[in-house]
Amino acid sequence: MQLSAKELATLLEGSIEGNPDVLVNRPGKIEEGQPGEITFLGNDKYEPFIYTTQASVVLVSQDFVPRQAVQATLIRVKNVYAALAFLLDKFGAQAAARNAGEGISPQASVHPEATIGAGVSIGPFAVIEAGAVIGAGAKIGAQVFVGQGAAVGDDSLLYPGVRILYDCRVGARCIVHANAVVGSDGFGFAPQADGTYKKIAQIGNVIIEDDVEIGAGTTIDRASMGATIIRKGVKLDNLIQVAHNVEIGENTVIAAQVGIAGSTKIGRNCRIAGQVGFVGHVTIADNTQIQAQTGVAQTVSESGTVICGYPAIPYRDYIRAYSVFKRLPELDRKVKQLEDKLKG
Repeated sequence: MQLSAKELATLLEGSIEGNPDVLVNRPGKIEEGQPGEITFLGNDKYEPFIYTTQASVVLVSQDFVPRQAVQATLIRVKNVYAALAFLLDKFGAQAAARNAGEGISPQASVHPEATIGAGVSIGPFAVIEAGAVIGAGAKIGAQVFVGQGAAVGDDSLLYPGVRILYDCRVGARCIVHANAVVGSDGFGFAPQADGTYKKIAQIGNVIIEDDVEIGAGTTIDRASMGATIIRKGVKLDNLIQVAHNVEIGENTVIAAQVGIAGSTKIGRNCRIAGQVGFVGHVTIADNTQIQAQTGVAQTVSESGTVICGYPAIPYRDYIRAYSVFKRLPELDRKVKQLEDKLKG
């Protein structure tokens, strides 16, 4: 995609300072900017780079006042990050289209009993099984597997290697990154008298609602009965494990390497940092914020709670406790000195 500064300014409802005809075809970092790139200044500490960048166009806020001459063409916008997100979405859509190709590859395997909507792209070596439904405008990358009776909604994007297993549902406008697995068996085994374990059949499915993004290598297990549910607008990072019968509420965001045990219910608009671990069968209130590497071992009932530590406690309590236990060696030494004095 190649656009002029004038065209970009029109898209972003911004104003131009500099050459309106300069062309850009890709985004870049301000400190490493090259001709043909568009970059942005959204943080004051990066301001020195705007005077040295070789990028052709820089997005800046309407109130930015340069301290010296700027070589690049400036586009002034109300909100730099919102404008950037819009542009990256445009460039990303182009990259996704290239990734999926156009039409149905002759090397794809599409069962005659599958339903394929208008404008669908299916890449080489993808497999679409009987009864599967692919919505209009969806882009299915190379080596994707969509199982029997599964569904992918309109305008969704599945990157190469994604697996949507039988009877699972992916909503509209979802993005599922490479090698994610939706609908693997839940981890259910019954202990036997002889010490062995008998597998419990996992006969439920996974329901992913609209506008969800799922990171690379993330796994979402099907329910033992009923459904594992990812609600509208959820954003999951790479390498997350979502166990059977979990429910994640609308617009919750979860960073990498989080593990969520079975039947946990996470509320709406929660923010969960990396490497958090949840025990099973707990409920997390709406708007909860959980700091990195926290171990969540009990229900959080109050909306807006911030927790940290292992096991998790309120964040402010954790900070106060940390100020004490980091001094434990010093306190231990003082206690021993006092004991010696008392003995003397």
